[in-house]
Amino acid sequence: MVRMTTVPPRPRARSVWIDPRFLVGILIVVASIAGVWFVVATARQTAPVLVAARTLVAGETVASGDVRVTEVALGDLALRYAAPGSLAEGAVAVRTVPAGELVPTDAHAAQTTTVVVPSGTAVPASVAPGSRVEVWVAPRVAEGEFESPRILVADATVARLVEDDALVSGTGTALELIVPRADVADLLAALSGDALLSVVPATGGTP
Repeated sequence: MVRMTTVPPRPRARSVWIDPRFLVGILIVVASIAGVWFVVATARQTAPVLVAARTLVAGETVASGDVRVTEVALGDLALRYAAPGSLAEGAVAVRTVPAGELVPTDAHAAQTTTVVVPSGTAVPASVAPGSRVEVWVAPRVAEGEFESPRILVADATVARLVEDDALVSGTGTALELIVPRADVADLLAALSGDALLSVVPATGGTP
């Protein structure tokens, strides 16, 4: 008698198209390609910014003819530079920008003015046109007596130095400063009140 042996059927191989691992691999490849495309596309994007057509000197009024527009690929850094249309009428350069360089957004301001300030203390040799400085004030309380000094103008820019000017009393040195209009009233009050003013370099010095 012949014994029949039944061979169990082999399980069918799972189709590669429905294997979750295969689908995950496809998604990873697609995501990688999309990421590379996004980086390349972003790097190629340009934005219009202003370039100094001539050297912009601190304290000068900047007109539209003093700048030109160029397209540059800066990415997020584009926000640090002036865009076309951002130059307000009567804007003043608060720092020197050499010809051909991009104009930073904080290199010009419309809400500023210039005031000649005599310094009651010696002005450091490092202070020059374009330097960022602070103005300290010590109000006079009596003849030869002053209160403790405090900062009056936290951020000013030197437009020019004035040597042996008639506006200077006793020190022989004064500075024409570009100051925010919001600080002008207090500064003029200190000047008229015979307070002791001192000009010192701001943290970071000349930009």
